[in-house]
Amino acid sequence: MSHISKIELEIRDLESLKQACKKLGFQFMENQNHYIWYGKWVGNQPLPDDINEKDLGKCTHAIHVPAAVFEIGVVQRGKSYILLWDSWIGGGLQKHIGTDAGILRQAYAIASVKKESRRKGYRITEKRMRKGIRLSLAF
Repeated sequence: MSHISKIELEIRDLESLKQACKKLGFQFMENQNHYIWYGKWVGNQPLPDDINEKDLGKCTHAIHVPAAVFEIGVVQRGKSYILLWDSWIGGGLQKHIGTDAGILRQAYAIASVKKESRRKGYRITEKRMRKGIRLSLAF
């Protein structure tokens, strides 16, 4: 069954998204204009805002998670991007990107903070904690 969901994350920096994908072992598929999903909308839940049935499966770029069947669509909306995915458990994405894509969202946030911090001249230390990652910044 298809359950297309929007990941609650606005992508403003594709380079940070690419770095997050690399860190997680995912493949950023530049200019891939479709993403793999169930392929048929079954209408059992509402579509994300600004998405209609004919848009499903279409994207500007895609993210391939090697151990999953389905992919994540990177869809351009003006100067930023949204991420769409089929959250049906049989597609395998949730296991690798986390509930509500928390693992991917965290990796993107870390990559964004690191990039901006380096740009501003900070040194960055990353430490994996029991419940997440701690970034320390210093001049």
